[in-house]
Amino acid sequence: MPDEARGDDVLLTLPRALRSAFKDPLGPVETDAEILLRDVDGPLVAVGDIVTYHFLQADRRPDVALVDEYTKRDRVDDEIHEVVVDPDVTVSNPAGALTEALVVAIQDGLAADEPTTILVDGEEDLATLPAILAAPVGASVVYGQPDEGMVHVRVTEAIQADIRELVERMDGDHDQFWSLF
Repeated sequence: MPDEARGDDVLLTLPRALRSAFKDPLGPVETDAEILLRDVDGPLVAVGDIVTYHFLQADRRPDVALVDEYTKRDRVDDEIHEVVVDPDVTVSNPAGALTEALVVAIQDGLAADEPTTILVDGEEDLATLPAILAAPVGASVVYGQPDEGMVHVRVTEAIQADIRELVERMDGDHDQFWSLF
């Protein structure tokens, strides 16, 4: 049975006015996991069931995989569910929000010696933000861009600075959020 993480408190929420900031991909978009993996050097974080599925099909288990059993608001089909949903930890994270449990689970997953699958009860879409902030420079964070493919974000100090600025524009308890890093 998966461990339950503590700290389901919502730290930050995405205000409606900021939603447009997430429309453009944060990196190059690729449709072939094997081609994308050629550019991965270091830890790999996969955000989303379909992204995780593609990496597993390419024989590369992400160091951290975040899944929620949904894609584009529909439940993933049984084949994908059977392949990707084998959680090491389960956390709550409502849509449009970031919880302490999610942030801590990402950090713990990155620090673990073995790959970690995090099942998100709620929505994992915004997990890309703390994943980029928590990952070491040189890591790869990959998330799905609906109907386009997989977005590959190579973690650099510059992209982390951009994400910090974006997070500061979210609503909520920034002091508590930053205290986790």
